[in-house]
Amino acid sequence: MKPRRFSYVRAESLAHAVRLLGEHGDEARILAGGQSLMPTLNMRLSSPRLLIDINRLEALSGIALREGVVRIGALARHAEVLRSPVVARHLPLLAEAMPHVAHVAVRNRGTFGGSIALADPAAELPACTVALGAAFVLESAGGRREVPAERYFTGLYETARRPDELLVEALVPVEQPGSVSVFMELARRQGDFAIAGLALHLRLAAGAVGDARPVYFASESRPTLGRSVAEAVMGKALDGPAVEAAAAAVERDLAPVGGAHASARLQLHLQRVLTRRALETARRRAAA
Repeated sequence: MKPRRFSYVRAESLAHAVRLLGEHGDEARILAGGQSLMPTLNMRLSSPRLLIDINRLEALSGIALREGVVRIGALARHAEVLRSPVVARHLPLLAEAMPHVAHVAVRNRGTFGGSIALADPAAELPACTVALGAAFVLESAGGRREVPAERYFTGLYETARRPDELLVEALVPVEQPGSVSVFMELARRQGDFAIAGLALHLRLAAGAVGDARPVYFASESRPTLGRSVAEAVMGKALDGPAVEAAAAAVERDLAPVGGAHASARLQLHLQRVLTRRALETARRRAAA
């Protein structure tokens, strides 16, 4: 199929892109990597009147460490994030997740901001940003605002971003000493959409869990923080009973939606399996 007719504008500056969004709102779409947008255009699942190309906006590029926060520009390609020494050193959870993001060709073109803006429930990056307590910077003609990742993802492909706002960057706090992170997902093949996944970030003190942020994805309509799972391990050592208590708590946090490759019941089982594996891996990493 071919897309419906639309107009195309290459944004000359960030201000230009924001002004166009303010003028056209829901009738406009942002073109960055295009790895999700172009297929939906061709299948006519998306029919914007205006396509705004932001690929030449240097203000949206780059990865940098600033005062304990890693700034990831919305236009940072997945491959750039994967190769970044800043990410590897300061955001090991994100570094562990990046090889699972699609395939090489997609990573070379797709963008960090595009994944966040799309909010695919099976995507790895939204879950990681929630687990790490990141915030997203959104800009409109009225100015900038920051939205915590935990409040940004509101539903199936739905976010807190307004039609006149552009995602500018992600601000991700560096992982502190005493932190342990684990990323795991299950998919039919490497690079396929996950059918169950977990981004886990823990802080340990004196051998016990001081804080826990297990964020589940792929089985839910959005990244879901496992509060009951976290409560099951808080203040405890990551021993066998704590791990089993956490696995048992999964069903209190999740209500899987099911899909073509796994029923809701199977997804819940797989998330329990990932919970055990991730906590056991976290225990080994903490000991090392």
